[in-house]
This record gives sequence, structure tokens and C-alpha cells, in this order.
Amino acid sequence: MINTIYRLVSPKLFEETYDEVHDLKNRVVVRSTHLSICQADQRYYQGNRDPETLVKKLPMALIHEGIGKVVKDNTGTFNYNDSVAIIPNTPVENDEVIAENYLRSSKFRASGFDGFMQDYVISPPERLVKLPKNINKEVASFTELVSVSVHAINRFSSISHKRKNKIGVWGDGNVGYITSLLLKILYPKSEVFTFGVHDEKLSLFGFVDDVFKVNEVSSNFCIDHAFECVGGTGSISATDQIIDIINPEGIISLLGVSEYPIPVNTRMILEKGLYLFGSSRSGRSDFLETIQIFERYPKIISYLENIINDTIRVRDLKDINKAFERDFNSDFGKTVLIWDK
Repeated sequence: MINTIYRLVSPKLFEETYDEVHDLKNRVVVRSTHLSICQADQRYYQGNRDPETLVKKLPMALIHEGIGKVVKDNTGTFNYNDSVAIIPNTPVENDEVIAENYLRSSKFRASGFDGFMQDYVISPPERLVKLPKNINKEVASFTELVSVSVHAINRFSSISHKRKNKIGVWGDGNVGYITSLLLKILYPKSEVFTFGVHDEKLSLFGFVDDVFKVNEVSSNFCIDHAFECVGGTGSISATDQIIDIINPEGIISLLGVSEYPIPVNTRMILEKGLYLFGSSRSGRSDFLETIQIFERYPKIISYLENIINDTIRVRDLKDINKAFERDFNSDFGKTVLIWDK
């Protein structure tokens, strides 16, 4: 079969390429339907990666958040027209200790090889998860992003102490919103607080117990545990503030991605006996749990609908560029591409 792939060849320039696929044995053919743009995609599109990385990675199809419909399955795992979430992390080995998303040998779509911006995604069946029939497809398009927060919260649950009276989340962007929402649902007895800098964004966090501007936090306010979802250079002030107000032996979960080293106040980490751990990406088990959460707590879908900022029907390369430009100029929320090619 012939597959059309839409690759970024240089910043802001996409080209159509055609790939002849010969071996479909033990593979599932998925027609892309809904894709979601991530900040990592934007960094490639805008050319905000170092030149060496761009030369190494491009040309490459972007987007690692997406769903599609099964058009052919030679493994007998799925039925024709099943809606599936596509898992971008692609391990090539198993390890009894290290999770698939931390194995250095694992590949990741739209980072090491082509992402979902193609007419058909050819995938082994274990990299696909069937979606509930009536799920909002636009929300489902960023299942991967939700699964990253699910993964971080699961790791937090496994190492944190039992006192979880107050949990703080730093960051009023998409990751902060999703993480705050999940914490409030999964830890209903805990108070969840979100810390940010934008009044307009914080106004959307009505499901948490309270929100704070980071420059208006009382000096005697304390939390038991924290999630840092800021990223970039903002991680510096966020991490400093967390270390200042977190209670001794608290857990600090780091999710914010920065292109630069972030200094950390190790003296106070030592004095308080704090635990810092990082989480990145997710694996199949996290996707499965995310789908279970969608089914168990249907109200989460309505909350996630609030961060869909834009939906763009994509029929040609001009539509792809338009989607990326509109997403770049948006301060908050997800841009969803309805793949109609």
C-alpha cells in the first residue's frame, strides 16, 4: 500500500512524501482522524531547537497525540472501524525494572521517527488502545497528554507518605490543568491548590479547592506535596517556591520540561528531607488506566472539553500550517486537528 506522510523538512515548511508499505504482517493499519498539537511539536515547527537537533531529526512527521480508526488488522486484535488511541512510545526491549518510557532504547513518535501526521499509521497492536464508543473524539485526541499526568500521579502514589491533606500544583497551563483535575478526582479527600500567574487561566480551575497567584501566597501557607508543571525558565521560581512552602519529607513531582539547566536549592532539600522525582512520557499501562478513568469518571471529559481552544479541519498543507500558527498564538488550551485528508 502507498501511504502519504506529511513531514516537516525545515521550520514552518511541510512536504508530502509517499511511502510504499510492503510488510503488514502482525500490523494494524489505522486511519488518523483527530490529532492534537503539543509544545514539543511547536518547538520543531518554530525551529526552537538547537541546529544540531533539527539537522538530526528532520525531515519528520510531527504530532504524538492522536487517535484514529482501524481500517485493516492482520492480527485479529481489533475490528474494522474501531476507534483507537495510538501510543507514541515504542519500546524495542523489555526490562523487569525500568519502565518502557524510560528505556534509552525506546523510540518515540515525532521525536525519533515519524509521528501521526500521515494518512495511515502502521502499528503493532500493542501500541493501540481501544476507545469507549461514545467518547468525545476531540478530548480523546490528547489522551497521551492525560496519560503523562496519570503516570506521574501513579509514581507519586507509590512513594509518597500517607499525609496528603494539601497538594499543590504549580502551573496554569494544560499540564497543570490536567494534573490538578486528576488529583482532585483521584484524591477527593485532599485539598488541591493550583498556583499560577494568569488570572484568566486560573479562573478555569473551578474544580480545585483554591487558586493562588504565585506572588500573592502567604508566607505561612504550607502544603504536603507538590507537582511542578511550569517548565521553561519558570521552573526556577516555581521549584524555589515549592521548596520554601512544602512540609518536611514532602514529595515534589517534576513534570515541567526546560531546555536549560534549572538550579535547585539543595540546602533546603536536605534540611527538609524532601523527595524530588521526574516523570516523562507514558507507556501502555498508563494509557489503559487513562481510558479506565475516562469511563469511571465521565465528568472528567466535560472538564477536559474546557481546554479545547481550537479545532481545525485539515485537508491540505495550508491547513496544517494554519493550525500550527493559530496554536502558537494561543495562550492556553489544546488545538485539535480533524484529519480530513
